[in-house]
Amino acid sequence: MPILSRVWTTCARFPNLVYAVAISLPLVLLILLAAGLLLGTGKAGAYESSACQGVSLVKQLAASNPQKLAEVRARASGTRNGSGLLWKVEKAGVEPSYLFGTMHVTDPRVTKMPDAAQAAFDAAGTVVIETIEILDPAIAQAVLVQRPELTMFTDGTKLTAFLDEEDAKLIEAELSRRDIPFAMVSHMKPWMISGLVALPACEMARKARGVEFLDIQIAKIARAEGKQLLGLESIGEQMAAMADLPMEFHIRGLVETIKLADLMPDIMATMTDLYLKGEIAQIMPLILAAGPQDVAEDIDGYAQFEERIVRMRNHVMAERAAPVLDAGNAFIAVGALHLPGEEGVVALLQDAGYTVSPVR
Repeated sequence: MPILSRVWTTCARFPNLVYAVAISLPLVLLILLAAGLLLGTGKAGAYESSACQGVSLVKQLAASNPQKLAEVRARASGTRNGSGLLWKVEKAGVEPSYLFGTMHVTDPRVTKMPDAAQAAFDAAGTVVIETIEILDPAIAQAVLVQRPELTMFTDGTKLTAFLDEEDAKLIEAELSRRDIPFAMVSHMKPWMISGLVALPACEMARKARGVEFLDIQIAKIARAEGKQLLGLESIGEQMAAMADLPMEFHIRGLVETIKLADLMPDIMATMTDLYLKGEIAQIMPLILAAGPQDVAEDIDGYAQFEERIVRMRNHVMAERAAPVLDAGNAFIAVGALHLPGEEGVVALLQDAGYTVSPVR
């Protein structure tokens, strides 16, 4: 089966997985990296020679099914604030601020801000990211110690208690392929393990070499330049958001992540391609382009994830950003997929009375 067909078929079967990849995995990986778990197996060298081999599905879809691509773009065009990475936020009586959407990967095309965003950052007196606790691994470690139930089974339960024999073998084989002993992670919550296996090898290689994603670079430069540095959330809140989702959802997500592992480079390349074009609202429609019949099979899981990880956090971000915006001259960077939609951060700020307009 051609690669494009395999991707669409697989993504259609596993809508909650691709949504998790698009939105939550950067958050999970952030936590894993801060806690020293992702690359702490002593096997990071296995990724050092890996090259990025993913192919964006946008061009493939344009060639194989232009009508489907047109449908995706039409759907995205109807999304409120669906296009754009940099937004100017204005309010009478204060200096304008800027809201910038990031992607939590180490691709050098992503970690270099567009000129307009760089200029806004340079001029800002206050810089805000999702959580400044990513700069201090000790904080993440403290959260793990204080609330181990967020990331680990603390009652003696093992992951295998939630798996049938076939899925257990599937997970063990994939972890073995990545030189991760199953016994080492058997007490971890499934969403933590998903973070260990979801990234393409090239992304793992850069992380193994210590390459940092843009949010961390932004925060470190801001601190070095003496700018006020603030966060909108805590790592504990982020971990709790994932832990709040039903165990069944997490188990499905882990198994589906394993099954989709070989296709992840193409999905990541697609997301990156659309991100760089600022077409944020196209990301999920494109990945889910196989059709509503299959997507509807897991509508409950999809809705639960969107409610807890996206919508609720969007409101928290907008509410906590307001006092900073009222002070003016701020640069706020959050994951780009939190920006679009009727309850995206941009719309929530607009509805709160701010003038928020895209910077082209």
